[in-house]
Amino acid sequence: MKRFFILFFFILFFPNISYSNYEFQKLVNLKDPWGSTFVDENNLIITEKNGSIKLFNIKSKKITSLEHNLNILEHGQGGLLDILYHSNYIYVSYSENRGNRKTSTSIAKSKFNNQYLNFKNIFQANPPIDSGYHFGSRLAIKDDYLFASAGERGKGMIAQDPSKHPGSIIRIYLDGGIPEDNPKYEGKSNWLPEIYQIGVRNPQGLTLSPFDGKIYMSNHGAKGGDWFGEVKKGENYGWKILGWGGTNYSGTKIGPKWKPGFTKAIHYWVPSIATSAITIYKGKEFKEWNGHALITSLKDKSIRKLIFKNTKEVKEEIIFKGKIGRIRDIQVHPVNGKIYLLANDNLWLMENK
Repeated sequence: MKRFFILFFFILFFPNISYSNYEFQKLVNLKDPWGSTFVDENNLIITEKNGSIKLFNIKSKKITSLEHNLNILEHGQGGLLDILYHSNYIYVSYSENRGNRKTSTSIAKSKFNNQYLNFKNIFQANPPIDSGYHFGSRLAIKDDYLFASAGERGKGMIAQDPSKHPGSIIRIYLDGGIPEDNPKYEGKSNWLPEIYQIGVRNPQGLTLSPFDGKIYMSNHGAKGGDWFGEVKKGENYGWKILGWGGTNYSGTKIGPKWKPGFTKAIHYWVPSIATSAITIYKGKEFKEWNGHALITSLKDKSIRKLIFKNTKEVKEEIIFKGKIGRIRDIQVHPVNGKIYLLANDNLWLMENK
């Protein structure tokens, strides 16, 4: 009993935790954090699903709230979701209140200000839907293009209807304009102009690789069938024709793991690990990981590393599992390469021992 209380004392008052070759430090308490982005090497912006935006200084440990004008309806999995800083602007994805409990996965943009963010919408996923499920939603920027993932809101085959946004990958210009080489203008006249790819379910990971310049994503399956893959123009990942190895929650079959005519993912997880955020690592702290994908998990509370240069022989390694809770987001420090994680209402620092 005495040893138990000594252990409890150290866990309570000394939040640094060491596992294997890594050390974890709890930096700040949060409430249901969802997205994060570095403004510079000292400041990290964090969203909380309830609508709060926090600016955290990693040197001083000071955290401040940023006021904003977003019209958010927090409902189920919806709320204030991803956030991305780019060239003195802030981009966010969120469940926009469209009236009568209907919401859309929307994207807004504001010039960065450390006191008040005056957002203006640059995209709305239509139609608005009364559902608290499957918003997606991550953001990535490549050159002058903004990519975003829009979940299918629990509506299944809507992901096969390119005249509706839910269940697709969006590509727009940074000002919300529509690229003239999107699929609609290159042979897919029935697609909405913002849609770049269709057939996804609940894509909560999206990132630009600093090595090959490609956009990669992760996607929740149903009961099984999570996957990691590449965003590909004009293609179709198959939901809900394909089940990616999973089944409905009732246990009934959905469809095959994959079949010709649909985009094939790089890696699948059956049973589900509940994939969330992803990044392609580039940095000094874990230099042996450069070019590898890091996949975070909600269900088994893990980070998995994928080596996928040869997509026919993908190698997976579990970096750690079940140590800091459900992991929602991952960011790599732009200078030193240390890793910052949102997990279990906290911001954590991960570094080498």
